[in-house]
Amino acid sequence: MEWTGLNELREKYLSFFESKGHLRLPSFPLVPKDDKSLLLINSGMAPMKKYFTGEVTPPRKRVTTCQKCIRTPDIERVGITARHGTYFEMLGNFSFGDYFKHEATAWSWEFCTKVLELPEDKIWVSIYEKDDEAFDIWTKEVGVSPKRIVRLGKEDNFWEHGSGPCGPCSELYFDRGEKYGCGKPTCGVGCDCDRYVEFWNNVFTQFNNDGNGNYTPLEHPNIDTGMGLERLACIMQGVDNLFLVDTVQNIMKHASEISGVKYGESEKTDVSLRVVTDHIRSVTFMIGDGVMPSNEGRGYVLRRLLRRAARHGRILGITEPFLYKIVDTVIKENPAYPELEEKREIITKVVKMEEENFSKTLSLGFELLNKVIDDSDFQTISGDDAFKLNDTFGLPLDLIKEIAKERNFKVDEEGFRQLLAEQKKRAKEARSKADSEAWLSDNADLSDVAKTEFLGYTQLSNDAKVLAIIKNGERVKFAGADDKVVIVLDKTSFYAESGGQTGDIGIIKTANGEIEVEDTVKNNNGIFMHYCVVKSGVISEGDTVTAEVDKETRKSTMRNHTAAHILQASLRKLLGNHVEQAGQLVSADRMRFDFTHFSALTDEELYQIENMVNDVIFDAIDVDCREMPIEEAKKLGAMALFGEKYGDVVRVVSIGDYSREFCGGTHVDNTSKIGMFKIISESSVAAGVRRIEAVTGRGVLNALNHVSDMVKQSAAILKVNNINDFVDVCEHIANDIKEKEHSINKLNNSIAAFKLDSLFANSELKKDVRIISAAFTSTNSEMLKNMCDRVLSSADKCVAVLFGIDGEKATIAVACGKEAVKKGAHAGKIVKEVAAIVGGKGGGKPERAMAGVKDLTKIDEALMQVENIILPMIKE
Repeated sequence: MEWTGLNELREKYLSFFESKGHLRLPSFPLVPKDDKSLLLINSGMAPMKKYFTGEVTPPRKRVTTCQKCIRTPDIERVGITARHGTYFEMLGNFSFGDYFKHEATAWSWEFCTKVLELPEDKIWVSIYEKDDEAFDIWTKEVGVSPKRIVRLGKEDNFWEHGSGPCGPCSELYFDRGEKYGCGKPTCGVGCDCDRYVEFWNNVFTQFNNDGNGNYTPLEHPNIDTGMGLERLACIMQGVDNLFLVDTVQNIMKHASEISGVKYGESEKTDVSLRVVTDHIRSVTFMIGDGVMPSNEGRGYVLRRLLRRAARHGRILGITEPFLYKIVDTVIKENPAYPELEEKREIITKVVKMEEENFSKTLSLGFELLNKVIDDSDFQTISGDDAFKLNDTFGLPLDLIKEIAKERNFKVDEEGFRQLLAEQKKRAKEARSKADSEAWLSDNADLSDVAKTEFLGYTQLSNDAKVLAIIKNGERVKFAGADDKVVIVLDKTSFYAESGGQTGDIGIIKTANGEIEVEDTVKNNNGIFMHYCVVKSGVISEGDTVTAEVDKETRKSTMRNHTAAHILQASLRKLLGNHVEQAGQLVSADRMRFDFTHFSALTDEELYQIENMVNDVIFDAIDVDCREMPIEEAKKLGAMALFGEKYGDVVRVVSIGDYSREFCGGTHVDNTSKIGMFKIISESSVAAGVRRIEAVTGRGVLNALNHVSDMVKQSAAILKVNNINDFVDVCEHIANDIKEKEHSINKLNNSIAAFKLDSLFANSELKKDVRIISAAFTSTNSEMLKNMCDRVLSSADKCVAVLFGIDGEKATIAVACGKEAVKKGAHAGKIVKEVAAIVGGKGGGKPERAMAGVKDLTKIDEALMQVENIILPMIKE
C-alpha cells in the first residue's frame, strides 16, 4: 500500500474497470437533465436512473464513471466537523442487466488488494443479513474469511427509495486501527467511531418493490457501485479527514496564504478554513456547470455556499473579496475536469461579483440589526428578527448575540432555533418527496415504439404511420372529433421542443379527417409526441397519414433561432468571452436570450449589438449545418452550451466565420432570410445574468408599426399636428409641469407653516417640552415632511405628532427638537406606539420617524393618547 494522490486514484479506478469491458463516461453535469426530483446530482447513479429503469438505453451495458456530486442537507455542520463536506466525487462501476454479484464482488476485491495493495487483514465486508448468496460468493469464490464478514440489517445494508428497483448491499470497510476506536467491547463494523471506515458499496439491484412491501425479482438485475474518491484518498494517504487529502489541502493552503492563518493553530479558525475550502470547491464546480446565484432552487444553494464562505473569510480577518482568487487553485487541482479551465473567466467573475454584493448585504444586515435594537422596548431581539438577519443577510447567530450583548440586549434563541428547525423540516420533506418520486415516470408505456425518425431539417411535410395514440395518459386504438390526444408517428417533419426552440405546430391529415397539432415534444428515448386536437374524422393506430408543419410559423422560428446565434457571437465580440448562454426561448413571434454579464448594457452598447447583428444579416452569409465527431467540432472552435453534456457526434451550425455553435435546432440557410433584427428590451434576470428580447423579419415590421401607432396616438392626445414637433412639445410640457410642481411645493410649505403656527399658538409647555398633535385632511406625506422640517429647524423643545389624511390613506409623522431629544423624547419609539393604536407599523431615528395608518377611524383615539405616550419619556 503506497501513498497515492487523489487524481492518480481516480485514473487507476477508471482504467481498471475499462479493462473489465466498461465504457468510461465523463462526469455528468451537476445540474440534472430531465429529472425534476433533484436540485443537484448527489450520487454516482443519480444521472443514470433512467438507464436502470429502462426508460433510456445506456450506451453500453457496462459503464464506469467518476461523478461530481453535491449534498447540502447538513450545510451548517460543514467546517464544524472535519467529516462533513458539500462537494465530493463518487467512483462507480455499473451493470445494466449484464454482470451481477459474482463479478462485482471479485472485481472490488481485486482492485483493493491487487491494484491498491490494501492489506487484506485490514478489510472487512458487510452484507445484508438475509443475503446468503453474497456470503457464499465472498467466502467460497473471493476467499474472504467468514470471520471478517458482518451481517447487518435492512436499515444499513438494503437500498431502496419507496417503490421501484431495490436490493441488498455489500460494503467494504477499512480498519484504521485501535487508536481510532471508541474502546467499547462492541466496537466493530457499523460502529459510529472512526476506526472502521466504509469506503466501497456494492448495491445489488435485484428486486422491484411495489410500495406495499412486496418484492419481486427483476428479470435483469443491475449493479450500482459507489465509492467516495476523497474517502479512498484518506485511506491511501493515511490522513484523518478529507481536508488533509493532497488536492483539498492545497486549496486550503491558498486560503491560509491569503488570510495569514495556519491550519491547526486554533479550532475557531480551523472551522473557517474548512468552510472556505469545501464551499469554494462546490461553488467552482457549480458555476462551471452553469448554475448562477439566485434566490431560489440550485441558484440559492450556490449563493448560500458562497456567502457562508465569504462570511468565514471575515472571521479569518479577510475584509476584501478573496474567494475568486482561490478558484484558480481549485481548477489547477482538478485537471480531470477540463470544463473548469474552459469556464475559468466566467467562474472567477461570478464569484467576485457575488462576494462584492454580499459585502453590501452584510452592511445592510448590520444596519438592520442596529435598527431592530434601536426600535425595541423589550431589550430582546425576537426570534423572527434574528432568523431574518441570519437567513437573508447572512449574520451568524453568534455575531447577533455578540452585538446584542454590547447593547445590553438578549436574543430569543429558542424562537430562532424553532424557525430554523421549521426551515430544515420543509427542506427535508421536499427531499423526501423528491426521493420517492425519483423512479417515477409520467410517460405512457411506449416500450414497443421505436425512436422517431426526424425529417424536419430538409422538409416540412411527410407521409407517416401512426404508431401510438395516447388519450388521458393511456394508449388507445383510435380517437374522434374533439378528442385531445398525443400522436406518435414513425417519422415526422415536426421539430420537437428542445434547446430553447419551441415545438412545431401544424396539421396531420388522415383519409377522412384532420388533426391540429398544437405542440411537439420528445421523450427521453427520442420518441416525438405530437399534442393534438382532432378537428374532424377519426384517426386510428396503424393509419397512414400526412404530417404538415405550419410553414410560416416554422420560417419565423428559424429566423429567430439563427439570429440568436448571431446575437451571442456579437455579444462575445463586444463585451468579452465571459458571455455565455444562460437560457433561451426561440419561438415564431420573438427570441429571448439570457446571457452571463455583470452590468446593464448601455444604450450605445445596445445600438452596437443591433448593428453588428444586422450587418451579418445584410452580408447574406450561408448557414452551414452538419454533424461531426465532437472532437472535430471542438477543434473548429464550436461553442457548447454552458453546462450541457453532449454525445460523441454533435450537430454544428456555422455562420461563416462569425459564429459556430453546437445546436440541434432549425435554421435559415442564409442570413439574408432573417430580414432584419430589432432589440425590444434588455433587462436583468438574476445576479450576473442579463436578458435580451428581440424580433426578426415580420416581427420587426410589427414592432415598428406598434411604436408608430403609439407616437401618433400620443401626438393626438397632446394636440400635436406636425409629428416632427412631438419631442419639442413633450419637452415644453415637462418644463411646464416642473414649474407648476415648484409652485405647488411653495404653496404647501406656506400651508404647513400656517398650520404649525396655529398649533404653536394654542400649545403649552409640559415638563419643559411643547407637545403638539393634530390631524390634517388633504395633506400628503410630503407636506408632513415639510412640517417636520419646520419643527426641527425652529422649535428645539417641541415634539410634534402629526397625521396627514389624503383620501383613503393616512400617514403619521413625528418630529422631536434637539432639546426634546436630550430630555428623552424619541420619535421612533413614539411613532411605534401611536401607530399601534391605528393598526400600523413604523419606526425611525430619535429626531424624526414616520408610519402608516391602517384604521383611519382610530386617529382621534390615537391623538388623545399622544401626551400619555410622550410625557413618561421626558426627564424632569
